[in-house]
Amino acid sequence: MNGTIKILGIAGSLRKDSYNKKLLKIASEISSNLFEIEMYENLGKLPLYDEDYIGADLIFVKELKDKIVKADAILIVTPEYNYSVPGVLKNGIDWASRPVNNNSWAGKPVAIMGGTTGGFGTVRCQAHLRDILFSLHSYVLNTELYISKVDEKFIKDELIDQNIKIKISKLLDDLIIWTRQLRGESE
Repeated sequence: MNGTIKILGIAGSLRKDSYNKKLLKIASEISSNLFEIEMYENLGKLPLYDEDYIGADLIFVKELKDKIVKADAILIVTPEYNYSVPGVLKNGIDWASRPVNNNSWAGKPVAIMGGTTGGFGTVRCQAHLRDILFSLHSYVLNTELYISKVDEKFIKDELIDQNIKIKISKLLDDLIIWTRQLRGESE
């Protein structure tokens, strides 16, 4: 295998004590010489998407687009709001996809996971997110990780369900393999 895969981690929640931010942090702490995860922290600083401002010098839009382009792969960890993608995440996706001839998502391997306090995990959100990313020419990993009743998996910031950590590690392993396959690299 050739070098360390650089993964950009994006949490689809702004809440300070977000379970999905905690899951992303756990993913970033998984020890491996195969990958490193940079957590994107400025999703909430993006302005609302407005096509009138495409091409304007918007620092956080440029930052997000640059980070996506420089990453080898993307890990999105998101809750589900009203059976779909959180608005803040969709806003970031929209900004990074524009202008059309400068779509930062094109050709990017993407893994998705997420947790909710309800019983369905993020099934509907992930289905919508897959459709959105497919339309932007991303390569979404087929491995799925839905975490239901995520609030029962933590005590404060500590993950008490070690099976979840194993599943996150497997998802990351699959993302590395997927990224290398898309590059034409052998294992």
